[in-house]
Amino acid sequence: MQYIKWTFWGIVTLVLVAFFHYTLPQRDIVRIADTYEKRVDFGENSIFWAKEDTGNATGTINRDVFFIQTIKQNGKPLVYRNEDTGWGWPPYFKFDTSNLQTQASDLKSTSENPKWVMVTHYGWRIEFWSVFPNAIGVKQVADPDMTIIPWLNIIILLIFFAIVWAIRVRWIRFRQRRIDPMVDNMDEGWDNLTDSAREKRGRLGRWLSTWRR
Repeated sequence: MQYIKWTFWGIVTLVLVAFFHYTLPQRDIVRIADTYEKRVDFGENSIFWAKEDTGNATGTINRDVFFIQTIKQNGKPLVYRNEDTGWGWPPYFKFDTSNLQTQASDLKSTSENPKWVMVTHYGWRIEFWSVFPNAIGVKQVADPDMTIIPWLNIIILLIFFAIVWAIRVRWIRFRQRRIDPMVDNMDEGWDNLTDSAREKRGRLGRWLSTWRR
């Protein structure tokens, strides 16, 4: 029973970690190498793509998507998609896809004369499944080694854990006031019933013994 309990809570923890890691904003310092637009046919990975841009036709199985090609400081490539989130999830309320693509195009640079850019995004890059993080902001920075403190993520996680702690405390109090006394009464009643059954069984045995004699 204890093994099942820890397995359950382990799965819940992994789901929560994956949810927050995918949803909360992340920031990368990169160099923008190119930007382009590509027609994408959505398949099994459609869950990782945003919905149609606000004002466009809905229900399409393919559409044009903006992409931003970047290079990390270590020389590795990283590609972002650039899609509106609209009023959907995650709640970034992003409606400026075209403006963001224009800003990214204006910040393109070469390895000989790099412009370092901080790209704010959410999501994951899964190469074998053609999944790309969604860029939600670009900003040129002077120092590529600058320290980035995710204040928004820290605040959101603190609020989440505070809510979880408050719910846990109230549940423990409710259990102590309501559930535990009911369980104790049921256990006491079962013990009394068991004792009564034992007593009756003993009386029956003694009565049968008189007939044997």
